[in-house]
Amino acid sequence: MKFWKTLLMINIFCLLTQSYAQKIHNQQFTYSIKDSIELKAYVFTLDSLRKSENLPAIVIFHGGGWSSGEVSWSFRRAEHFAKLGFVAVAAQYRLSDQKNITPVEAMEDARDIIKWMRLNKDLIKINPNKLVGYGWSAGAHLVTSAAIFKDSNTSVSSSPNALVLVSPAVSLGKDTWFQKLLLNRVEANKVSPDENVKKGLPPTLILQGRDDTVTPLSGAQNFTNKMKLNGNICELIIYDGVGHLFTPSSERDDGFPNPDPKVQEKAYKKVAEFLRSLDYIN
Repeated sequence: MKFWKTLLMINIFCLLTQSYAQKIHNQQFTYSIKDSIELKAYVFTLDSLRKSENLPAIVIFHGGGWSSGEVSWSFRRAEHFAKLGFVAVAAQYRLSDQKNITPVEAMEDARDIIKWMRLNKDLIKINPNKLVGYGWSAGAHLVTSAAIFKDSNTSVSSSPNALVLVSPAVSLGKDTWFQKLLLNRVEANKVSPDENVKKGLPPTLILQGRDDTVTPLSGAQNFTNKMKLNGNICELIIYDGVGHLFTPSSERDDGFPNPDPKVQEKAYKKVAEFLRSLDYIN
């Protein structure tokens, strides 16, 4: 009887210790001010790693068609990656208002926050050479653009060292909504990732539903093919029975996402495998 009581106490202690170890610290920084708009970076780190140095980093961009969404949508993903040992940053960016702000401004914000992370590597305790860009839908366009359309006015790179793209908007040359948001300031093909692929882009993982009606599979396939033709590493994983953001094919996938839990779990495991293959996590 005494043995079992002792074992029970040990198990309780382990659970409490694990719970404490998983406590996540969240800091808020202003990484840029544009037209009086303070753009925030929300930095998530495990409390147990806050004194560590040179941690791998990941910056997360939410979707929403460039015109809607909240940075808080990225918080759960940030917490997930913090538990894997990353410094995870949820990125706020300017949303298109169909008057003055376009996706081009959001692309600029994506470059700015990545540069800010590298310039503040000692503050947020990251390894600037292990910085992953993660985005879904329109957010995937922004983080991919940060790698492709670099800022030539600075020596600090805006390109992530790796990309994870979920249901990505990477083929936009004929997207009428995207072109409308650009307010005729630039042609869509000029800022569409698949039209501007070049050599030397980061290793990329794409997770895509076969029946996606919002960012169709053909766009992800076209981008993947061009990446490979240019000698870049790009892996496209296609999930059957789901559409945009893993919403079941039996449902409309052009509204708020309703991901299939089993498919989503498979996708998250694939992301971990990809990051492990790059030696970003154990």
